[in-house]
Amino acid sequence: MTGHPSVSTVVPTRDRPELLRVAVRAILDQDYPGPVEVVVVHDQSEPDQSLTRLSRRDRQVRVIPNERTPGLAGARNSGTLAAVGEFVAFCDDDDEWLPGKLRAQIEALTAAPGAELVSCGIRVSYDGKTVDRVLTRDSVTLADLLRNRMTELHPSTFLIRAAALRTGFGLVDEEIPGSYAEDYDFLLRAARSAPLVNLCTPYVLVRWHRRSYFAQRWDTISEALQWLLERYPEFGTQPAGAARVSGQIAFAHAASGDGRAAMRWARHALRRNPREPRAYLALAVAGRVLRADTVLRTLHRRGRGI
Repeated sequence: MTGHPSVSTVVPTRDRPELLRVAVRAILDQDYPGPVEVVVVHDQSEPDQSLTRLSRRDRQVRVIPNERTPGLAGARNSGTLAAVGEFVAFCDDDDEWLPGKLRAQIEALTAAPGAELVSCGIRVSYDGKTVDRVLTRDSVTLADLLRNRMTELHPSTFLIRAAALRTGFGLVDEEIPGSYAEDYDFLLRAARSAPLVNLCTPYVLVRWHRRSYFAQRWDTISEALQWLLERYPEFGTQPAGAARVSGQIAFAHAASGDGRAAMRWARHALRRNPREPRAYLALAVAGRVLRADTVLRTLHRRGRGI
């Protein structure tokens, strides 16, 4: 490893040209003294080769198409396999790295020889408001992640040793239904391999957008979360974590209008943790006391999700 190891940042994109350029410039503007490349991966869209003109000395921008499974997981993997850096970072095309992010993370990860992934806090922007979400811990274990997804561990904060992606815990899984929660699965596999390093500073601006939640989308969420429960039997050692995921599945069924399934999964959640709030929210939505969109908008204004 060199004194200032090379870093490749993978930026998947689809139809967000203005925000994409903001994201790329924020990466190029980092004060890290080592070489940095930005690999922009166009998913189901025509590659914009004009982005390469943003390149600078020791700051190369490359543009490639997603040649794997259509969607975010395949795009991230296309970029990872094309990357040449000793470290690989992720950044979504609508997010923005804040000053000092890359330097601080490289220093933290190189100071922990056994560690393979470092994250940091986020600054959530939603509906004109910003909220900082920061974990007050410098290490995250598999047990921690089973208990709590930890929204603060956002993909746009990930910096990973390239060797861990290629010969260690592996690439992003492209088989998860709808690519939903692929980042959570990625974190669980990384934490199985070694505890994650975390910086208690919000170094990434994460933009959450208003969107409609259609029944088909909620069905995909439910299917993907059930896939996770089956893939990770370790949830059986963490009742509160199993209850959290069951509550999310219950909420997804309630939002899609399947009240019977929502009640069944809510019961699963409450048997494991009688205080699981998602189960009660699911029952309220299923009983038409609350609207799913109202619940989500309220949570998002606080920088949180279901």
